[in-house]
Amino acid sequence: MVVKRKRRKSSTRKRRPRLTAAQRRRIARRERFFKHVADAGVFCVTIAIGIAALFVLVARDLPDTQAIWRDSDGPKITLLAADGAPLVMNGASAGAPIRLAELPVHVPRAILAVEDRNFYHHFGINPVSVARAAFVNVRQGGVVQGGSTITQQLAKNVFLGSERTVKRKVQELILALWLERKFTKDEILTLYLNRVYFGAGAYGIDAASYRYFGKASRYLSAGEAAVLAGLLKAPSRLAPTSNPVDAGKRGRLVIEMMVNAGFLARADADNAIAQPILLTGVQLSAAPYFIDYAIAQAREKIGRPDADLIIKTTLDRAVQVAAETGFAAGLDAGNDAVSSAQGALVVMDNTGAVRAMVGGRDYASSQFNRATHALRQPGSAFKPFVFLAALENGVTLATRVDDAPIRIGSWAPDNYNSKFYGEVSLRQAMALSLNGATIRVQEAVSRSEVRRVAQQAGWQSNLTRGPSLALGVDATTPLGLATVYAPFSNGGFRVKPHVIASIETSDGEVLYTQPASFDERSARHTSIEAIDQMMQGVVSWGTGTNAQLPGYNGAGKTGTSQDSRDAWFAGYAGGLIGVVWIGRDDNKPMPGVTGGGTPAIIWREVMTRALPSGLVAPVQPVLVSEETDRAF
Repeated sequence: MVVKRKRRKSSTRKRRPRLTAAQRRRIARRERFFKHVADAGVFCVTIAIGIAALFVLVARDLPDTQAIWRDSDGPKITLLAADGAPLVMNGASAGAPIRLAELPVHVPRAILAVEDRNFYHHFGINPVSVARAAFVNVRQGGVVQGGSTITQQLAKNVFLGSERTVKRKVQELILALWLERKFTKDEILTLYLNRVYFGAGAYGIDAASYRYFGKASRYLSAGEAAVLAGLLKAPSRLAPTSNPVDAGKRGRLVIEMMVNAGFLARADADNAIAQPILLTGVQLSAAPYFIDYAIAQAREKIGRPDADLIIKTTLDRAVQVAAETGFAAGLDAGNDAVSSAQGALVVMDNTGAVRAMVGGRDYASSQFNRATHALRQPGSAFKPFVFLAALENGVTLATRVDDAPIRIGSWAPDNYNSKFYGEVSLRQAMALSLNGATIRVQEAVSRSEVRRVAQQAGWQSNLTRGPSLALGVDATTPLGLATVYAPFSNGGFRVKPHVIASIETSDGEVLYTQPASFDERSARHTSIEAIDQMMQGVVSWGTGTNAQLPGYNGAGKTGTSQDSRDAWFAGYAGGLIGVVWIGRDDNKPMPGVTGGGTPAIIWREVMTRALPSGLVAPVQPVLVSEETDRAF
């Protein structure tokens, strides 16, 4: 076998061309570039990991962002007066949440001009402002300028404290970015306006407007808005109530900043500067007893919902101020026995809405609300129901009754100072608070009828079946007595006492609305008119002359329990019912104290301040026969 060798094909090997020096330099530069890119990538990855680690470290301590619509201590309760003004609580006030659309356009613009004019053009952090603030601070050698946006300020105010640390600043930035992602710009600005501190205990634009100018924020002028915006730099130092000169200067500066930002025309700015700013806010001493009672009533009506609440109350700020100042003035006029006593008062309108309340001399020393919880004997302040029962059963004002010593079994009550008047009219028996005459009237018409009439007027507590019923031995509260006196003021209709007009959540859900407070008629209109004339006699010439009001037909009744343990004056004028009680918490006697003394003086001082000045039309007298009716 012949084996043939395969013939190899010849091939030519290509030689690599020799690189020039220029080519070699280009290749080296390219290699160095890619090396730098790789190093930079490693560096960036390392920085990213470091930032992520820092984020995790800082973010793990972030507060719960779901709490942005409420206080950290639980659902927030905002109490409003009858006119919508925020009530003062523990030295601070918070207004009702105000929507941006409810404000005049110059109000948010004043805030933006001084705090963050680029608010609508950044993403929560303004790098230009931060860089500018950092440059100024470095040049000045300290923190003299901040670069925080309104979003950052909101994050700090709602979630964080005021400490100046790197960790808190990083948290502020993180939360600001979250806010911008979660909410619209208008929502962020709305939250800010409702949370920011304006000094003098006022949180939020509405509370500040009431605190300094006595009106809702929707009525702020451009000048007033500028003053409020100027407060944000230094709320305590620039408060117009304590530093009106600097507050005015700062307000004018804000006006100029609004012009420079294009937020206000020059002519409007000049007009705003020319207009004087009037500080007219009414300052309350907190109405703490009323607030406590209103919150308790709200919880009874709706429980404890897991939502922020807005409770509109019936409190009238001007009447409350009158009650507090009149109460203090009347006590100062009392004798030594009164100086060691407590006191309480309620002012109610004739629909049952409580307009003012004082539950004691000093809330700081005693939070017990005597206006609503102190059950005390009303004494002769109960007598109008005895006479009303008689009038409901055919007796007239001309009826005569014998005021003489009376004994029923072993019970033999005396008149004040043991003085009896013989045969008197019903007017005299009421005006002079004659025990003998009143008891005879009661026994003639029956005790059950007296109890029925009192209960028909709204009396809630138990009433004795004994003859002492006529002398007011059954305990009630000042609020309870004001309730049963309301029919005397409104023509005979029973009312439901109330301190709450409505309750709703912060997002507008209505949880409660006070129903109509007028109830059924408690007595005939003619009987009510007759009682009104009799109680006007108490004030004009009877035991209550200390309660006389210039220009008003005041009507009421004094009351003094046994041994002067309780002293009352209950009366009405100008559509308001006022009840004053003086007594000791230990129920000891107050020598020389009667309802016609300090209580009547307090009532006069309160009502004089609470009612508008000027004469009112006198009540038309009921027509009665001048012939003498049968005597009891």
